[in-house]
Amino acid sequence: MKELALYIHIPFCKSKCYYCDFNSFSNKNDFISDYIDYLIREIRLYSNKAKDYSLKTIFIGGGTPSFIKGEYIYILLEEIYKVFNINTLEEISIELNPKTVDDEKLKLYKEIGINRVSVGVQSLKDYTLKKIGRIHKSKDFFETYELLRKIGFSNINVDLISGLPGQTKEDILSTLEIMNDLEVDHISFYSLIIEEGTKFYNWYNNGKLILPDEEEERDMYHEGIKYLKSKGYNHYEISNLAKEGYECMHNPFYWKLKPYIGIGTGSHSNIEGLRYWNFTDFNKYFNSISRNELPIEGNEVIDKTLEMAEYTILGLRLIDGIYMKDFFRRFNISIKEVYGDILNKHFKNGLLNIEGDNIRLTEKGLDLSNLIFVDLIP
Repeated sequence: MKELALYIHIPFCKSKCYYCDFNSFSNKNDFISDYIDYLIREIRLYSNKAKDYSLKTIFIGGGTPSFIKGEYIYILLEEIYKVFNINTLEEISIELNPKTVDDEKLKLYKEIGINRVSVGVQSLKDYTLKKIGRIHKSKDFFETYELLRKIGFSNINVDLISGLPGQTKEDILSTLEIMNDLEVDHISFYSLIIEEGTKFYNWYNNGKLILPDEEEERDMYHEGIKYLKSKGYNHYEISNLAKEGYECMHNPFYWKLKPYIGIGTGSHSNIEGLRYWNFTDFNKYFNSISRNELPIEGNEVIDKTLEMAEYTILGLRLIDGIYMKDFFRRFNISIKEVYGDILNKHFKNGLLNIEGDNIRLTEKGLDLSNLIFVDLIP
């Protein structure tokens, strides 16, 4: 029986951050109750397909899942347990923001089986948090973290961002030192990307947003990674580091093109050679499910050419890279036969390291990976 990952999307927030382009809303709280009902109905629509798979991981993301009532998360997981085969289920993650949880809510999470939490911290500098539109302050994170440990959560990730307005390398390093002192299990360390449709995008294009230059941001990233590695964190993906045994189980389903299903508005699925995505509009999402139809807005057949390209691109995001024997085992063709010229080009320019059976990004390649990925796109 094939393993499967399940993603549940909760698109509600107390406030939308200035850099966020996710499918999330801070002004649609009246939809929450109905939305949960329709999520349950969508989960049930997968009852036949679910029989062919064994659920390995669940990830509840958003938006801010911790913004809604804990009871809603509880009943969603109860329904998943009824519909899906959970004999091999190992990891259930939920995203939460400081200031959106309390003792009662976290105890409900733990009772229903959530065993990993991902805390959206982004920075421990209050002036930076204010500039990016976060609703919490650093003290809120410390209180939340203490509460999580008190209740018994032993697998905690924190999200951090480099390249924020007014941020310095010293800010980054002091934040990482605190996370290390707190013995945080996993750190997702992203670089700020200015996305179209965000407040940051408009401000940046109008000259109203001053950011660290590219060289400064890269220095923040490299020094941050260097520090965490010196403290025993395993840098296993471009933006992810973990203590031994705490690597995320869910994300590799995306990176290695394993089957996954997305539930909720705007969610994506990749299963049985087909990638499809749900309606982002609430009414279209509700209407489709009311007709007992999956709320699919569009789809794309993943042919062999596209699958090989995506497997290579996503695999190179992993610090260990790709093994040629695995590529051949999956596609029955040598990776050098398919991408030999591209691999040689980026080996010569110092972006790829090719040793024996292994192909991976160099340190320079981590910064310039998009140059490789563009060449690989069919």
